Amino acid sequence: MKISEIFYSIQGEGMLTGVPSVFVRTLGCNLRCVWCDTPYTSWAPEGTEMRVDEVLECVRQYPARHAVVTGGEPMIAPHIIELTERIKRLGLHVTIETAGTVYHRVACDLMSISPKLANSTPHDREGGKWAPQHERLRYQPEVLSRLMSEYEYQLKFVVSSPDDMVEIAKMLEDTQADRSRVVLMPEGTTPEAIRERAPWLTEICKREGFRYSPRLHIDLWGNRRGV
Repeated sequence: MKISEIFYSIQGEGMLTGVPSVFVRTLGCNLRCVWCDTPYTSWAPEGTEMRVDEVLECVRQYPARHAVVTGGEPMIAPHIIELTERIKRLGLHVTIETAGTVYHRVACDLMSISPKLANSTPHDREGGKWAPQHERLRYQPEVLSRLMSEYEYQLKFVVSSPDDMVEIAKMLEDTQADRSRVVLMPEGTTPEAIRERAPWLTEICKREGFRYSPRLHIDLWGNRRGV
């Protein structure tokens, strides 16, 4: 399987923000978010072919008790079932970061699902050539509902504008999601962009009873790889 990077850091987003974790980032994505903060997994892929044994050898080097399998879209990675099962057998808590467009029966303690809103569609980037595929695939309510019914989960939405809340409300209605598991996160790849959106998004979270998530790794290190 192709791996973009493996590194040890803290979880920067969601319910486990701040938890030391080893990150395994797979290469490849079926979507092309216009604001993607890991373009080296999708728009301009960079990675190394690794056997599952080699990945596990890297994971064992770190003192983490939590592992995050992320991407790109890890659920399309070859051997994703074997990889997650074997990480789990190391005694680690496994989080999978997914857009919720593909289902596999993986080993997972927290399914971190980030359904992509209309704000993600790349209408103009690279002449808009990826927009039709992205728009067709980005929202799969049947897949979301299955993941939510079979795993502990969080629904983590990237919010660019207050107008996004209309679409989020429709997704929550479609999937009958537990509102206590909804996480709203400001879109942005710089501390300045996140701070600009944080005040009004925090007020929305207070009003709706959702959880606000920072992007702690951006605040600490900026938009860098390996953190």
